[in-house]
Amino acid sequence: MDMSRRTVMAGAAAAGITAASIGNAHATGGRKPVKSLFGTLADGTKIYSWSLENGGTKLKVLSYGGIVQSLEIPDRRGRYTNVSLGFDNIEDYVAKSPYFGALIGRYGNRIGQGRFTLDGKSYQLSVNDGANSLHGGAQGFDKRVWDIEPFTKGSDVGLYLYYTSVDGEMGYPGTLRVKVTYTLTRSGDWRIDYEATTDKATVVNLTSHVYWNLAGEGSGTIENHELKIAASRYTPVDSGLIPTGELAPVAGTPFDFRRTKAIGEDIREAHQQLLYGKGIDHNWVLDKGITARPEWIATLKDPASGRTLTMATTEPGLQFYSGNFLDGTLVGPSGRTYRQGDALCLETQHFPDSPNQPSFPSTLLRPGQTYRSTTVHSFGA
Repeated sequence: MDMSRRTVMAGAAAAGITAASIGNAHATGGRKPVKSLFGTLADGTKIYSWSLENGGTKLKVLSYGGIVQSLEIPDRRGRYTNVSLGFDNIEDYVAKSPYFGALIGRYGNRIGQGRFTLDGKSYQLSVNDGANSLHGGAQGFDKRVWDIEPFTKGSDVGLYLYYTSVDGEMGYPGTLRVKVTYTLTRSGDWRIDYEATTDKATVVNLTSHVYWNLAGEGSGTIENHELKIAASRYTPVDSGLIPTGELAPVAGTPFDFRRTKAIGEDIREAHQQLLYGKGIDHNWVLDKGITARPEWIATLKDPASGRTLTMATTEPGLQFYSGNFLDGTLVGPSGRTYRQGDALCLETQHFPDSPNQPSFPSTLLRPGQTYRSTTVHSFGA
C-alpha cells in the first residue's frame, strides 16, 4: 500500500469509514487509455476525449481544459453512474461552463481587484468576477487546449497533461510550464499531481473544479449529502467574496463540519457569510497545514446510494462551494437541468487572494523552484 493511500485510510477511519469501504472492490484491472474525438473548436482545433478505467473507477478526460467530462463509480449494489456534472458536447463547455470538471490556473479562486505586487512591481490581471480575477481570468487554464500523453505504470493507468502559459498571459508574469498527472490506481483512486516551473517570479495556485453529486449527475440536490472536514478555522470574506484576512473559528457557525453532518442542516441560516456567498463558497483552513505527503482532509457521503468520496491532499486549504450559482439554465448529459445546490465542489488549494494577504501561506514561485501539489480521491460504497 502506498503512503498516500495509507494516510487516506487512516483519516477515513477517524471519520467513521471502514477500510473495506474505501476504494472499489471490483476486480477490474487497468485498461489502456482510449482516445476518441469529442468535438471541434470554432478555429478547427480538434478536442479529444480520453477514457480510463481501473479498480472499478471509470474516468473520461478532455484535452480542452483538462476537463473531467465524467467519472463513474458504483453504488452499494454495484450500479454505476456518473457522479460529476458536465456536458455532452464541446460547444456548451466553450460557451456556458461554470468550470465543470476543469483544471484551474494560474490562480485558483479569487484575487481581489485582479491586482497584486511582486518584488516592487504591480500586476493587473484579467478581471472576470465583478472587480476581481477568478480562476486565472477570462481565459484561464480551463479554456486552454492541453497536450495529453497516456501512460501505464505497473498496475496504474493515467494521463500526463501539459500546458505552457506564456509571460503576460492574463496579466501574470513569467512563462509557466505546467505538468498535471491524472492517475487511476488499481484500487480505484483518482490521484492528481501538479507540477510547474517558471522563468520569472510569479504566483501559482492550481486546482481541480469537479462538481460532485454522489447520487448521480442530474439527480437533484446534494443537501442530503453528509460531509466532514478536518478544519477548525475558515477564512471569512467580504461582499465580493474576497477574504478579510481573518482566520475565524468554525465553532458555533454553519461552517463547522468537524463532525459529519448533512450539508443542508444549517445552510439556510441567516448568517452574514452565507448571505455573501448565497450559500457556502468559502475556504477552510485545514488543521494539518501544508504537508509533504497527502493527508486525509474530508469525507463526503451520499446515504441513499452509499457512495463515499474520501480526500487527501498536501495543500493547506479546501474551498467548499455548494453550487449556489447553478440556476436551471444548464442541461447535462442526462437531459436534466442543473439547479442551485445540485452539486458541490471541494477544491484543494492555497488560500484565495494570498498574493495580497501576507499572513496567508505564500503562493510565490521563483525561477529554479518547482511548484508541487497532490490530491487523492478515494471512492467507496
